[in-house]
Amino acid sequence: MSATTVPGLPTLQEIEAAAQVVYRAFQATPQYRWGLLAEKLGTPCWVKHENHTPVGAFKIRGGLNYFDQLAQKGALPQEVISATRGNHGQSIGWAARAYGVRCSIVVPHGNSVEKNAAMRALGVQLIEHGQDFQESREYAMRLAAERGAHMVPSFHPDLLRGVSTYWWELLKAAPEIDVVYVPIGQGSGACSAIAAKLALGHKARIVGVVSRHATTYADSLLAGRVVEAPVTTLLADGMACRVADPEALAILQGRIDHIVQVTDAEVAQAMRDIFACTHNVAEGAGAASFAAAMQERDSLRGQTVGITLCGGNVDSAVFADVLQG
Repeated sequence: MSATTVPGLPTLQEIEAAAQVVYRAFQATPQYRWGLLAEKLGTPCWVKHENHTPVGAFKIRGGLNYFDQLAQKGALPQEVISATRGNHGQSIGWAARAYGVRCSIVVPHGNSVEKNAAMRALGVQLIEHGQDFQESREYAMRLAAERGAHMVPSFHPDLLRGVSTYWWELLKAAPEIDVVYVPIGQGSGACSAIAAKLALGHKARIVGVVSRHATTYADSLLAGRVVEAPVTTLLADGMACRVADPEALAILQGRIDHIVQVTDAEVAQAMRDIFACTHNVAEGAGAASFAAAMQERDSLRGQTVGITLCGGNVDSAVFADVLQG
């Protein structure tokens, strides 16, 4: 299959250039075929280990490329502001520190204690505001305007280019993969999977995964427009999005094979399975792709599946509760 170019998505050359930016900070993460996970799923299963980045999640790739692009344009600001449930904030905090830029991150009240601590350890000024990510995001935008700071969005072509490097690594390493399951938060992970697939001319079908307790992307793809949906997930904070991003939605529309909705209970079971089978810690969103594959395992016989352990940043107390069932 030949490579395909889509407006808004990075080309193979752009992904390869972003990989060189990423590799200045850390090496390519591994992808492994775990025997016990394959036994449980009933078919070969590749796991992409984005829990092995310096911030324990895939988002750092986007932050590094975003700041590199600012630097190349001579547009590095004195201060950046963004909003997060944790992993995007660590990504921006890491990159801001590397480039000597002040960084403030807005999180909702009740956010992950350990993700908050990790951001502070990177030199981030942490601001708690709002009851969910959307309220935090809207406040961050107002704050950036008041301060004259640069607002880093959760979805942007330069972020997407960096994030695409992880799917490029996986799909290059495993050309036999038939289907990959991708959690959807704000959409950069799923859009980057599509970008890497098209850039490499890979055969894999891309299946999106959302929390059944945060269905804006499922509802929006069905309606063909942004549909706001309430967020009630207690475990998958990386997918706790109330309002889909219209740019991400436009890329996903017609390019996602289908959407699987997973419950918190299914995510918890996947966290337990991943730990028992690989002794890797997965946060809620990090286990969602395996939860979705398990939900569809009867239709996957004879196919090679790719999943992403896209993050391992779960609070110790939460993970202990999950392991106890």
